[in-house]
Amino acid sequence: MAGVGFELKKLFSRRGILAGLRAYGYSGAVCAGPMLLGVGMQMGLQALSTAFGRPVHQQEMMVCMMTYPLLASLGVTSCFSLAVTRWMADLLFEGKRGGVMPAFWGSVGLMLALGSAPFALLLWWAGAGWLEGFLCWTLFGELTLCWNAMNCLTAVKDYRGILCAFAAGVAAALGLGALGLWLGLPTVAAALGAACCGYGLMLVWDLRLLCRCFPRSEGSPLDVLQSCDRFRPLLGVGLCLYLGLFGHIVLMWFGPLRVRVEGGFVGAPGYDLPALLAFLTALVTTVNFVVSVEVNFYPRYYNYYALFNDGGCVGDLDAAGREMRTVLSSELWYAGLKQLFATALAISLGSVLLDRLPLGLTDQMQGSFRILCVGYGLYAVGNAALLLLLYFTDYRGALGCAAVFAGASGLFTLVSLWGRPAYFGFGFVLGAALFFGAAVLRLDWFARRLPYFILSRQPLAPRPVQGAFTRLGQWLGTRKEVRHS
Repeated sequence: MAGVGFELKKLFSRRGILAGLRAYGYSGAVCAGPMLLGVGMQMGLQALSTAFGRPVHQQEMMVCMMTYPLLASLGVTSCFSLAVTRWMADLLFEGKRGGVMPAFWGSVGLMLALGSAPFALLLWWAGAGWLEGFLCWTLFGELTLCWNAMNCLTAVKDYRGILCAFAAGVAAALGLGALGLWLGLPTVAAALGAACCGYGLMLVWDLRLLCRCFPRSEGSPLDVLQSCDRFRPLLGVGLCLYLGLFGHIVLMWFGPLRVRVEGGFVGAPGYDLPALLAFLTALVTTVNFVVSVEVNFYPRYYNYYALFNDGGCVGDLDAAGREMRTVLSSELWYAGLKQLFATALAISLGSVLLDRLPLGLTDQMQGSFRILCVGYGLYAVGNAALLLLLYFTDYRGALGCAAVFAGASGLFTLVSLWGRPAYFGFGFVLGAALFFGAAVLRLDWFARRLPYFILSRQPLAPRPVQGAFTRLGQWLGTRKEVRHS
C-alpha cells in the first residue's frame, strides 16, 4: 500500500470518533472500493428488479452476467497485481514518479491482451446476445481497469475524491438501473448498462486523480513486463489466492445447486449470493491490516532495517527486532479479535438483517452464509499474515501458503459436493483454516530467523532480469522502433 501510510498517520492523529471513522472509511475505500462497488451494485440492482416485479429467471440471468465479468477480471488482475504493485513501489522509493503511469498502462495492456479474447469466446460459447454480450465484455474491461487503478491510487492523497468517485458510481448505476427498469427495458440490458455507466464514471474519476498526481510520464509501458520475471513468485501467490478465494464458487456451478439459467450460462444462485455477502465480513481485517501496518508496525519495521543499513550495533538490533516482533504479534492478534467479533455479529444478526432485504434468501442460503462467514473470517486473518510475509520478502513462503489455500479449498469443496447441501461451504472453511494455520506458523518461523535471511540469504550481486516477459517486452520494443523508423 505504497503512499497510504503518511496520510493515515495524519488522519489517526486527529482525535474524535468522526475523525477515526473517516480514516477507516478512507482505508476501506482504497483497499476494497471496486469489490464493494461490485457487490453493492449487484445487490442494489437485484433489489430494484425485485421491486419492479421482474421474473426470477431474468434476475438470475442478470446475476450471472454480472458475476462472470467480476470473477474474470479478478482472475486476470490477481495474477499480476502483486508483481505490478511491487514494481510501482520500487519506482516510488527510487523517486521515479514519472514511471508510474507507463507502468499502469503497460500492465493494463497486458491484462486486457490476455483476458479480453478468452472472455469474448466464453460469452460467444455461452450464447450471449449481441447487446448483452457487448455490455458484459465492456464491464469486464472496466473492472480490469478499476482493479489496476487501485494499485496506483494508494499513492494518491485525495481520499475525499476517491470516496466521491465511489459514491458517484453507485448513485449513477442504481439511478440508471431504476430508470431503465421503469422504462420497461429488458432486465439484463438495463442492469449491465447501468453497471457499465457506474464503473465508467468511477474509472474516469480515478484516471483524473492519477493524471493529477502523476502528470509526467517517463519510460516505456513495456518496462513493466520485467516485474513479471523479477517477482515471478508473486504471480503464483496472486493466482493461488484467487483460486482459493473464488474457486469454490465456480466448483459449486457443477454440483447439485447448479442451475442452467440460459444457454451456456450456469450458476448456483443458492450459493453465489451468500458467498458474496459473506465476503464482505472479511473486509474488517483487510481494512484493519492496512491501518495497523502503516500506522503502528511500519515505524518499527523501518527502524529495524535502518539499523542494518546504518551500521547499528548488535544490542540495538536485538532490541529493535524484539520490539518489531512484539508489535507484529499484537497487531495480528487484535486483527483476529476484531474479525472474530465481526464474524460473530454477522452470524447472529445477519439473518435478521437479510430477511429485511428484498434478496429472496431462503433458509438454506442463510445457512450457507453463516458457514461461509467463518471461512472468510479465517481467510482474512490468514491473508493478513501472508501479506506480512510479503513485507519481509518471503515470497517462497507466501507462495507455499497460498498454494495450500488453493489446493485445500478446491479439494475439500469437491468432496463436499457428495454430501448434503446443508453442509456446502465447509470445504472452503477447512481450506481457509489450513491457510490460516500455514500462514501464521510460517510468519512466526520466518520472523524469528529474520537476521539470517537478511544477512545470509541475499545475493552478493544483482541478478540480471531474464525471462519470457522480459524477452517479450524487448521484442515488442524492437518492433516498435522498426515500425517508427
